[in-house]
Amino acid sequence: MALPDRPLHIGIVGCSAEGAALCYRTICQGGAELLGPHAHPEVSMHTPSLAAYIGFLERGELDEVANLMLASANKLAQAGCDFLICPDNTLHAAFDLMQPRSPLPWLHIADVVAAEAQRRGFKRIGLTGTRWLVDSEVYPDMLARRGLACVKPGAAERAKMERIILDELVNGEFKAPSIAWFQQLIAALHRQGCDAVALACTEIPLVIHDSNSPLPTLDSTRLLAHAALRRAVGAA
Repeated sequence: MALPDRPLHIGIVGCSAEGAALCYRTICQGGAELLGPHAHPEVSMHTPSLAAYIGFLERGELDEVANLMLASANKLAQAGCDFLICPDNTLHAAFDLMQPRSPLPWLHIADVVAAEAQRRGFKRIGLTGTRWLVDSEVYPDMLARRGLACVKPGAAERAKMERIILDELVNGEFKAPSIAWFQQLIAALHRQGCDAVALACTEIPLVIHDSNSPLPTLDSTRLLAHAALRRAVGAA
């Protein structure tokens, strides 16, 4: 396959430092596999304060989340980006409010995950992520478009996941008891008939992966990064 002389310029609308860094690093490392040693598409990233996003999410102000995403999109368009991604699953609850006003096209993280689940033949996907994400219909709707079922943990589990994510993972703290709790949660999803688990929080793949998960994982962060790479080099 002939690759373009100039891959497209990827724009990352960031939210948390750990998640955005994982996405950026995956793009750069994966670029070398497609384009040669040390090569990767041009990448620009904009991240407002995480506290601003959390404040809007806590108050249920998705229109303000959309406005903050759009502000990043406009800055990245001015920087010369060709298309955009957001490695934060939770922010996609505001995607439909933001996307019609965006100056650039986007890849949708849940669509990327759903496509991979379908490609691998999974049928019933357990969902992990922040309470805001799991409470939303972002993943159930996107999975349903491909004929796939979505299983959500209960209210107590959603609250515990959010505490671990916001108090530990986004701060780069990876504690053994929290990892063990995630493993127990995924095992419970397995008992409910799930055949895969969506790691639908940008930071969960930092602690849960195929080698320590009771179910096959759908790593939303890395899947999005690789989808962006394919788009950038014309392979998607």
